Amino acid sequence: MDNDFSNKNIVITGGASGIGRLMAKSLAAKGANLIILDINQANLDKVVGEIVDDGNNGHGYICDVGNFSEVEEVKKKISHEHGFVEVLINNAGVITGKYFLDLSPEEIEMTIRVNTLAGIWTTKVFLPEMIEKNRGHLVNIASAAGLVGVAKMSDYSASKFAHFGFDEAIRMELKQMKKNIHTTVITPYFINTGMFDGVKTRFSFLLPIMDEKKAAAKIVKAIEKKKERLMMPPMVYTLFPLRMLPVPIFDWVANFMGINDTMKNFVGRKGKQ
Repeated sequence: MDNDFSNKNIVITGGASGIGRLMAKSLAAKGANLIILDINQANLDKVVGEIVDDGNNGHGYICDVGNFSEVEEVKKKISHEHGFVEVLINNAGVITGKYFLDLSPEEIEMTIRVNTLAGIWTTKVFLPEMIEKNRGHLVNIASAAGLVGVAKMSDYSASKFAHFGFDEAIRMELKQMKKNIHTTVITPYFINTGMFDGVKTRFSFLLPIMDEKKAAAKIVKAIEKKKERLMMPPMVYTLFPLRMLPVPIFDWVANFMGINDTMKNFVGRKGKQ
């Protein structure tokens, strides 16, 4: 079966916590050999232990995926120890949750490195072998904030707009090349993983803060079905037609929906990765 994960090597970045951890455990339960890249050794050991205790295959590597040389080195290790990686899930992400003028240059740079460059670097090192073998699947976890700018998320929105555009450009290139490599981009609204603790939503029936287990299950299903794009909740799809409105009206709608107030009470993980 084409979407069977059995014995396939799957690399997931930022898979030691949050939505990445849930996806890793779910995919491992479906028979995949899960290879997790993260910077938190304790969390990495914990999730790999959970996967193994469940009778599944999991491995962890410490890697700052925003650093190209580290990504190159870990790719060599993975190739030597596990072989061909058929599915790459770019999931690593960070958020500062500050107004632009309150951000330090270091914070801005970190957000771009982890949320944007990491996915570019991992694709740079894992895609060539997929092209050589003419099979593979690239999954990019972007964000609804990569489709609309949000107050107190200037660096995050910038990084996720870039991530969304990168996925689209790679998809176009692969289609030009007529390669049997699939791409999936995910653009979720807020998920209650702890990363976005403190965020509020005005109309929860339209834009709910999503349950992490349900969100992870939907993402895994989209990967199984090789969907090219998953936006959730469905309300996120309305951003495309709304873009045709004059800017003042678009901004009014965004403010009416409470989008620019969501981050007012943001807490996050308080410095935890």
